[in-house]
Amino acid sequence: MKIVVAPDSFKGSLTALEAAQAIETGIRRVLPHAVVDKVPMADGGEGTVQALVDATDGQIITQQVKDPLGNLIKADFGILGDRETAVIEMATASGLPLVPEDKRNPMLTTTYGTGQLIKAALEKGCKNLIVGIGGSATVDGGAGMAQALGAKLLDKDGKEIPTGGGGLKNLHSVDVSQLDSRISSASVVVACDVDNPLVGPKGGPAVYGPQKGATPEMVEKLDAYLDRYADIIKRDLGVDVKEAPGAGAAGGLGAGLMAFLNAELKSGVDIVIEASGLAKHLDDADLVITGEGKIDSQTIYGKTPIGVAKTAKKFGLPVIGIAGGIADDASVVYEHGIDALISIISYPMTLEKAVKNADQLLADAAERAIRLVVIYL
Repeated sequence: MKIVVAPDSFKGSLTALEAAQAIETGIRRVLPHAVVDKVPMADGGEGTVQALVDATDGQIITQQVKDPLGNLIKADFGILGDRETAVIEMATASGLPLVPEDKRNPMLTTTYGTGQLIKAALEKGCKNLIVGIGGSATVDGGAGMAQALGAKLLDKDGKEIPTGGGGLKNLHSVDVSQLDSRISSASVVVACDVDNPLVGPKGGPAVYGPQKGATPEMVEKLDAYLDRYADIIKRDLGVDVKEAPGAGAAGGLGAGLMAFLNAELKSGVDIVIEASGLAKHLDDADLVITGEGKIDSQTIYGKTPIGVAKTAKKFGLPVIGIAGGIADDASVVYEHGIDALISIISYPMTLEKAVKNADQLLADAAERAIRLVVIYL
């Protein structure tokens, strides 16, 4: 019997690989000779780099970059097993947790460090880039990212504008003549699960600005700056990003990646499924086990278990979902490819205890699941 184990991480306790290993432990208590194929998964957010590196036998690269306030920090990105694909989580260089609450100001914060990670990946010979853009501290439209890659964002006097969303106030023209030449031959895919436009009531500044420290006055200014930024990009680069779905993601980084790197925005879990080669693992499988920390009605909106389940159903395979918690409204997942749900919580316990013993609890849950399966073998 071949069982494909493809969970997401259990946030705060287990990486996706550690979760897969725990599930394998439970399986082997019942079926010691089963073929267990572990494929760590993610949905494009936190943990995507580690999951894809683990799934493809890749490597983690550490790079010194600038954080959102311009301080030097160390940030990681991954190179997958093909040695040509890099996966970058912008939050490691430009994420909100990197900025103390009392210093959060999207007028100042920049995506420059994300651009440095992209440049480092190009320098390693990577021709395919996967960029996850959740959790940013910025509303600069990806301007800092572009500057790090050689783009010139100039004021009316031909001088480089400052980094940060506030710097866009003085933007007059964009010059990409010195943009890193390797970008033209690179394929860039962005993990993005929101469809916000760049500006307007549903745009990046209005929807995401406040959580990054923007006051109502800042939101109004940043919206105006990005509106003009989009007009200048359209005039100078011939790319219309203002209304593009996802352009407002990560404070407009979605727009910047589309404009300067010709990036394509896709569902995060779909990117991971493709990059990990999940379909090849499912081709001769008999059963699929997936899971994550919590399964609820929101799981059907681009989360790992549903992405795995939909792929498994293309092969007619049964799917079991294991979770740390199963919400009252989780039954909706049965309409989207998951056939059964198992909780790792077998008796009342504190969250602290569940997190601390997640590997044992997950192994026990997997054993219970497989014992039910073998009844019908």
